[in-house]
Amino acid sequence: MASRELPWALSRLTARCPRRVANTTALSGRRFASSEASNAPYVVTDLEELEPQSSFAATNYSTQKIEAFDPAKRAKGRKRELPPSRYQFRSPRFYRGPLHPHQPPPASDPSSRVFVPGPFSRTRLEQTYQSTIAPDLMTLVYVHKPPGTVQEQKADRLRTWDDSSPYHKGRPKRGPRGPGDRLRVIEKDFNWRDIPEIKEVTVHSMVKRAAEDSAYLHVAGMMLQAITGVRPQVHKVKHSLSEFGIRKAQAISLTCTMRGDQAYDFVDRCINLVFPKMKDWSGIQGSTGDSSGNLSFGFDKEAAILFPEVEVNYDMYPPHMITGFHVTVKTSATSDRHARLLLGALGMPFTGKLVD
Repeated sequence: MASRELPWALSRLTARCPRRVANTTALSGRRFASSEASNAPYVVTDLEELEPQSSFAATNYSTQKIEAFDPAKRAKGRKRELPPSRYQFRSPRFYRGPLHPHQPPPASDPSSRVFVPGPFSRTRLEQTYQSTIAPDLMTLVYVHKPPGTVQEQKADRLRTWDDSSPYHKGRPKRGPRGPGDRLRVIEKDFNWRDIPEIKEVTVHSMVKRAAEDSAYLHVAGMMLQAITGVRPQVHKVKHSLSEFGIRKAQAISLTCTMRGDQAYDFVDRCINLVFPKMKDWSGIQGSTGDSSGNLSFGFDKEAAILFPEVEVNYDMYPPHMITGFHVTVKTSATSDRHARLLLGALGMPFTGKLVD
């Protein structure tokens, strides 16, 4: 019954729109024939079925016109500037406060001036810190306080007046007793948000013989750059000192600052490669620190040549020009005890009386 009604329906469609029916019939016929022949999905390859404005069907472009297209030359010949929206966004150079209308993007934004891609992989020591040392530090400093525990009130850091005289009223509090007038940083118990970690490592070398011969400074700079991987910053004398034989504006010392992976890599090399080779060395003095979580230690001339970067090219450095240097490890801790706890967990040995 359906096969008998099909010619009648086609005849009605042909009477209404003959062109559309012809195209539909031809397309369905080609599709059926191709599927019958190759048993593959139908793909239209005829350019006749494409729109006349398509780039595939456009053939009116000459070779001379294509070769003459030069966007750089057109940009140089432009008489007026493009609108500001056409230029690439550039973050502000300075941070002018939270209320300023122009705020710099976060450091994770690629358009930020301080954007650093990565980290793509963590260093060995940093990976150990994230997986093992940080949870261990949280366990070591955990103090269980049962519910209902009354916290003891601590005395004020600044001494108050006893109001024995009418002149005491309105006076500011007195400073601490002793010769110093500075208050020490309060040691706060850290939690999972602020576990101590290494922020940066600074290597400083004072080259005394650089006042006589600048070659000593060049050798020390090459050695520090090989050890740290950072180009050293040269410091000059601010005032002349005749007793030391140095003049004003004379280069006398070098500084290298490492952050991120470079800082962890330097500490890792010190702990696992250099410290075990040092003879008659018991460890870092326990009294080191500035009471703010920054610890310092040093390497003399004999210990500086134990770094693998110096050992592999030892002949490049004149032996009498090699100098030692000081290392300052800056951590996010607020006390020397917490900083010593962090570096001790990383593997640094400490000796002597521990001064917190």
